[in-house]
Amino acid sequence: MEIYLDNNATTPVAPEVRQAMNACLTDIFGNPSSSHRFGEAAREAVERARVQVAKLVGAHPRRTIFTSGGSEANNMAIMSAVAARPGRRHLVSSAVEHPSVLAPLRHLERQGYRLTLLEVDEDGGLDLDRLAEALTPDTALVSLMAANNETGVRWDVAAIGRLCRERGVLLHTDAVQLAGKAPIDFASLGVDYLTLGAHKLHGPKGCGALCASRQAPLSPLVLGAGQEHGLRAGTENVPGIVGFGVAAELAQAALASYERDVGALRDRLEQEIARRIPGVRVNGRGQPRLANTLNVSFRDAAAAAVLQELDEHGVAVSAHAACHGGDLDPSHVLAAMRVPEEYIHGTMRISLSRYTTDEEIERFLDLLPRLVARSRRTAAG
Repeated sequence: MEIYLDNNATTPVAPEVRQAMNACLTDIFGNPSSSHRFGEAAREAVERARVQVAKLVGAHPRRTIFTSGGSEANNMAIMSAVAARPGRRHLVSSAVEHPSVLAPLRHLERQGYRLTLLEVDEDGGLDLDRLAEALTPDTALVSLMAANNETGVRWDVAAIGRLCRERGVLLHTDAVQLAGKAPIDFASLGVDYLTLGAHKLHGPKGCGALCASRQAPLSPLVLGAGQEHGLRAGTENVPGIVGFGVAAELAQAALASYERDVGALRDRLEQEIARRIPGVRVNGRGQPRLANTLNVSFRDAAAAAVLQELDEHGVAVSAHAACHGGDLDPSHVLAAMRVPEEYIHGTMRISLSRYTTDEEIERFLDLLPRLVARSRRTAAG
């Protein structure tokens, strides 16, 4: 049995999504910018998907811009905000953001911007009082994620939004991991920019979106022709966009039961790991978390060895975010949470989906205690 428990890295494409994308490779193959019937069919498919994606998060379709993924959308939000307020030279974010947020912020810091990265507590929680203290009249943008890709820890974006509105500061939230796992109402969050990625909710890789409020300034990263209302040049990825739309519609239909059903599986997995394996730390346990995510550290174990053996048994989990590639050093997220040395190298991220079964969880639980014990014996010499 092959068991896939790395859904925060990417999700398997839903059958309905594959079917819709195949139609774009055979029948709906026109260029959306062409004026003939083939182009019109493609353009209608793109606009239908725009409505589907916007509806998932309560955004306005006209202010939903398709991109190559969450990383591009994050970059577009950040660069749009700073371009609109050149007189403001201060940026605020956190130490646990995705690299596609931290990297452009660090780039701006090298250009002379002042960057404040807020610390988190040992559970990954964010202190809103510290955020309030960090904001100044010079602050151009706050960029804080809705849910952490490694620990699943969720922050109160609506409270952050109220604070930023009171101070007149633009707010961006990376909602790539939250979308499709919990309800999102763009208006009630009070954000200016919200980013999405298709492949985290059973859509295709290489497609994302930036949702912006009516007041949020937008400027293109990719210059050229006038696609995406002049905000993102280049012929649209019609199969990816259409697949994204179908994936968003499927995710919306499943939201009512997602947190209950997937959360029950995750909670059982967490309880059984704690019962069957001594010396376990659940990272982020004291904070609200995504229903599908479990980040655990095993004392005096080596995650690399355990992951390799799990893979040999057909089980896929990860040590940390896939954006770190093959790097098995402790992640910046766990370092920011001050996970103790005896635990940090034995960390594993287990992320479920709405397709995960009881049988898969049981098989995983049968394997894991033995493999962790073997890793500990090896480490002890």
